[in-house]
Amino acid sequence: MKTLLKTTALASLLLGSSAVLAAEGNGGTTTAATTTSPVAGRWDAVLSRGGVDIPFRLDIKGQGNALQGVFYDGFQPYDGTTSATFENGKLTLNVEHYLTTISADLKDGTLTGTAIAQNRESTAPYTFRAVRHVEAPAPAVNAPSIAGTWIIPLAEPSSKGEKAFRFVAQQRGGEVAGAILRIDGDTGSYTGNFKDGKWTLSHFDGGRPGVIVVTPTAQGTLEIQQQVSRPAKATASEYGNDATPDGRYAPTLTAYRKDVAKAKGLPEPDDFLTHTTVNDPNEVFKFSFPDANGKLVSNEDPDFKGKVIVAVVTGTWCPNCHDEAQYLVKLDKKYRAQGLRIVALNFEEPEQQETLKRQKAFIKQYGVEYPYLLAGSPAQMWEKVPQLNHLDTWPATVFIGRDGKVKAVHSGFASPASGEFHTQLEADFTSRIEKLLAEKPVVAATAPSVQIAQK
Repeated sequence: MKTLLKTTALASLLLGSSAVLAAEGNGGTTTAATTTSPVAGRWDAVLSRGGVDIPFRLDIKGQGNALQGVFYDGFQPYDGTTSATFENGKLTLNVEHYLTTISADLKDGTLTGTAIAQNRESTAPYTFRAVRHVEAPAPAVNAPSIAGTWIIPLAEPSSKGEKAFRFVAQQRGGEVAGAILRIDGDTGSYTGNFKDGKWTLSHFDGGRPGVIVVTPTAQGTLEIQQQVSRPAKATASEYGNDATPDGRYAPTLTAYRKDVAKAKGLPEPDDFLTHTTVNDPNEVFKFSFPDANGKLVSNEDPDFKGKVIVAVVTGTWCPNCHDEAQYLVKLDKKYRAQGLRIVALNFEEPEQQETLKRQKAFIKQYGVEYPYLLAGSPAQMWEKVPQLNHLDTWPATVFIGRDGKVKAVHSGFASPASGEFHTQLEADFTSRIEKLLAEKPVVAATAPSVQIAQK
């Protein structure tokens, strides 16, 4: 499989290798022929590690202090760099909210260098290479239609107890954007073109690099080959994942159309609203953690009393938490004046807790204005949030009524890459919030007055 992925990726990469930038010889100095940086434009980029190539689309725009790299999720631009520079022929792209840095030299029309992606498990080094993208007519291919939702039964359950995943595919002729949707969220959109009877799909949006090969079979199923690179540090004691077994890391998965899966009696994916539950629905949901300035913030504070609260168990190392934060920011702006309060119970790795570098960049990048509380490390989640049962997803979103009690818990977050499931999530979140906001605030009972008869 590694040879297949590498060959396919390099073929795509070399497609535009003939393009040479006229201004590069000036070491990054703008000439009269260009009004932007010499590296501005669209690039066909690839990350390489362990013999596997991960192609991705990279747009660079602007110049000087306004230089920016833009990444894609499926067919749409999704996220960008927090800072970027091009000086003396060297490009540096910083994605601080993912702790990712790309450093590359421009020579003969090619960017070559390294990419360092740091996440909760490890610091992962990749080689980086990019050439100018050259627009070309889409090749005429007779690609089968795979758009829609597929069910992936697991040969063995995931560490979270799941027996099935979903595969959600969007298609434009021979091009497909597909995401694997699990209980904690999706993989982001892997994209690629149909060639030699299969799609080699890849993804990189500043975090979570990945590649899969999707092959339609004569039986009407899809064979999905995963490039499995399981984090060695993802143990039960640290992050809530059993060491083994875990069906999510199977090298090959088989996907069935929904109606076929149902007819065969195959297991269904977990329900996002029943996977995690509250131990006692009659108990007030409690939290009390410091913010970035050390100030203790509690559910007993006046700003939360009598309000509808959305409390999210999260971590800025978690890509699905990045997806959710962007949506929660919109909800905060829309409903705050009506009485909604959003609060993040953030679990960061011990090595991040001193500087909170990634958290600060995360908050700035997405324009977060609701409180981000430092709840502890990922391994402390169950100790710090003891009122929830089967709490094992990042994120987990807790909906709390004006009486302070939990009304629902939504596991994970389906991003726009999940198509209809993201649309359903938005409808569920907004309708639930609006219903809770419509409830009358709880008025504390007062002791009845007692009149004493005069003698």
